[in-house]
Amino acid sequence: MRVTILGSGTNVHPQRAAAGYLIRTDQTLVLDFGPRTLMNLIKSGVDRHRVSHVLFSHFHADHFSDFITFFFDAVIYAKYEGGRRPDLTLIGPRGTIRLLKTIMASFPSFASAPFRVHFKEVGDRRFAIGDTTIQPRTMTHVKDLHCVGYRVEYGRKALAYSGDTEYCENLVRLCRDVDLALLDCSFPANKPGPVHLHAGQCGLVADQASVGQLVLSHFYPVADRYDVRGQAAELFGGPVRKARDLMTITL
Repeated sequence: MRVTILGSGTNVHPQRAAAGYLIRTDQTLVLDFGPRTLMNLIKSGVDRHRVSHVLFSHFHADHFSDFITFFFDAVIYAKYEGGRRPDLTLIGPRGTIRLLKTIMASFPSFASAPFRVHFKEVGDRRFAIGDTTIQPRTMTHVKDLHCVGYRVEYGRKALAYSGDTEYCENLVRLCRDVDLALLDCSFPANKPGPVHLHAGQCGLVADQASVGQLVLSHFYPVADRYDVRGQAAELFGGPVRKARDLMTITL
C-alpha cells in the first residue's frame, strides 16, 4: 500500500494544497479532493484517468472542490480526446447522493459523461473494493454534516484517515492498531481551535489506539508556526511525521 499526500493544508494556505490523499493498493483511490490537489495528483506521475473511486469524508469545500475540475477533465478526455477510463464510483457520508446528483444534473456536460458514474453512501459498515477493505466510521465534526473517517486495509497493512474531526471514541476505534494514522492536525496544542484536533490530541489518539506511525496533516497556517510534531510526540512514543505535499509513504 502506498499513500501520497496530495494536500496537507486547508482551504487557502500559502504553501500547501488542501485535503487530498492518493491511496494505491490493488485499486487507485483518492480520499478527498480539496483545492489544488488535482495539480498535485498530476505531479505525482499517477495517471489521473485510472482513478476509479473517490471517497469523500464530508463536503466542506476544502475537501471537495477540485473534484469539479477533475470530473470535467475526465469528461473532456473521454468524450473529445479519444481517451478511455474505468467507471467512476463516488463514495461519501449521508447526503452524498443528493449533492452529487444535483451537481451532475446542473453543471454543463456533467450529465453526458461517456463513462458510468456510481454513487454510494456509507455509514459505519465495512465494504470491499476489489481486494481492498474500507471501514468508514462516523466522526464528530460539525452538527449540520455527516462526516466520516476511513480505515483502508490491504493485505496485512492498514491505514486510518480521520477526515475532519474532534477527539471522539470513534476516532480511536478507527485507528486501533493501524500501521499509519493520518490525522487532522489543524492547530497546535497551545492554540486549539473549534471542531478539529490539535497536535496534542493527535498524539493522544495515536497512543490510545496503539498505531504504528502517526502522520499529521490538514494544517491551518497557525500550525506551521509551532512544533506540532514535538507536541504530538509528547503523548505518543512512536514515529511522528509532519505531512508535506507529494510525500509518499509505503507500507
